[in-house]
Amino acid sequence: MTFKQLMLAASLAVAPVVLVAQAQSGLDPAAILKPLEASWPTFSGDYTGRRYSALKQITQANVKNLTLSWMIRVVTGSRGGLPPTIIGGVGTREFTAGTIKGAILAVDDVLYVTAPDNVWALDARDGRELWHFYWRTRGATHIGNRGAGMWHNYLFFETPDNYLVSLDAKTGQERWHVEIADLNQQYFSTPPPIIIGNHVIVGTGNDLDGPGFLQSFDPETGKLQWKFYTVPMNAGDPGLDTWPSLEAARYGGGHTWMPGSYDPATNLYIFGTGNPTPAYTGVGRPGDNLFTCSLIAINVDTGKMAWYYQTSPHDTHDWDSVQAPILIDATVSGKPRKLVSMAARNGYFFTVDRTTGEPIATTKYGTSTNWAKGINEKGLPVPDPAKEATIPGALVSPVEGGTTNWQPYTYSPQTGLFYTQEQNGFNMLYLSDPDPRGSMGLGGKIRTEIGSAPRFLTALDPATAKVVWRRPYANSSGGASGLLTTAGGLLFGGDGSDNFVAHDARTGKPLWHTRIGAVSNAPQTYLVDGRQYVLVATGDALWAFSLY
Repeated sequence: MTFKQLMLAASLAVAPVVLVAQAQSGLDPAAILKPLEASWPTFSGDYTGRRYSALKQITQANVKNLTLSWMIRVVTGSRGGLPPTIIGGVGTREFTAGTIKGAILAVDDVLYVTAPDNVWALDARDGRELWHFYWRTRGATHIGNRGAGMWHNYLFFETPDNYLVSLDAKTGQERWHVEIADLNQQYFSTPPPIIIGNHVIVGTGNDLDGPGFLQSFDPETGKLQWKFYTVPMNAGDPGLDTWPSLEAARYGGGHTWMPGSYDPATNLYIFGTGNPTPAYTGVGRPGDNLFTCSLIAINVDTGKMAWYYQTSPHDTHDWDSVQAPILIDATVSGKPRKLVSMAARNGYFFTVDRTTGEPIATTKYGTSTNWAKGINEKGLPVPDPAKEATIPGALVSPVEGGTTNWQPYTYSPQTGLFYTQEQNGFNMLYLSDPDPRGSMGLGGKIRTEIGSAPRFLTALDPATAKVVWRRPYANSSGGASGLLTTAGGLLFGGDGSDNFVAHDARTGKPLWHTRIGAVSNAPQTYLVDGRQYVLVATGDALWAFSLY
């Protein structure tokens, strides 16, 4: 134990402390192409986004014996400890609050954990701290950090004040940092870098009026390889005809604050984009506003777009479509198809062909969703102008946070089901700025949530977009967590009532639970010394469960 870890005393046996070998082999990006099993080498575990692990030591039959193996609390900031904190950064400010919201890499029996401005390396056997890196910041929005990326023995993470930082994974010492966005333009950076071959792919966020973009950097040097804008930036750019002017497009949003998935067969990186801006007062930007609220596929080596599919044309509710999509192989109308599916924040579920972007199936999965008139021939919801913000108020569902938000969903090839947490609810949405030019960023409206609506753990058939079952949660207002499925026939996730739950993946029936507090990230699983662990976070605490 270090001075920076507070271990819970428990009446159960604790795994013995075992020193981690210093000669770590690192992570070859080619390993991420393999089915997910003992390690967890990237945000979703592998490139498919499925969050499905082939580990099956923990099963439906024995999950009742799952018990706490270890628990730690991480300590943020520059305070000393054993080992001492490594200090980096170009600023002078310190933010000491930090919640674990992102993926935790598990490579070579080491866990790499992040929170805004912080990275820790922990022994995967017992949570013992190996090193801690802290970044002194210039400021920016410290809303969260979604995890790190790894290339051989190099670790990469983004800082809120818009730096991509590379560390030596063995020691935590900084190798280099490069600025990836302009802090003075209100950008802030939270996504996990996604490593594909020799490309470090990073996104950024902005709640004001800057353009969205995705960038690729060289993992050795930090040199920019390419930059892809998600909105038209020059005369003649694709999609410009869906904006009233080039100026409106260039300040149009479409930010890339969550990671995508990668299809090696086509060399396409498929990711989602954020809402257009102004977010709520869309009168000044008539049109579909491409390529905001869209799935986009780009060539990893060139950064050129291959196809797009817009899930919320002319969004006026801040329902971005950045959720990490899932790559699925399934049979559609008797023929095998290569698919990509997304449960969107706007309450609709989409499946498209991942090689062409051709629509396959769309459904309204949110039980209270009411903002669209219906679905058109392209499989797109048709916005109802009456559900935009008005001076007397409009009753709109879902709420601003969406039917789902950033929390990752999962797909099990064992069951053929796509699982998401479905949060339903209503807003009264009032227009507070009737200026025909609209308001900057998220302004121009007053929003009040009213009443309540049921929340569900929902399973869908991605080939048809049909809901197969829903299992209600007891708390209609609790927060969501991400999800995990395993070859043991299990589906793990938080229930919004401070419980961490293992479900039967075929039926959703709860099989085991423990009350540890509000789950703040998506659960994961890994294998060390022949033992399978299930790992989850609650705020600044990490909990590892296994069979004894």
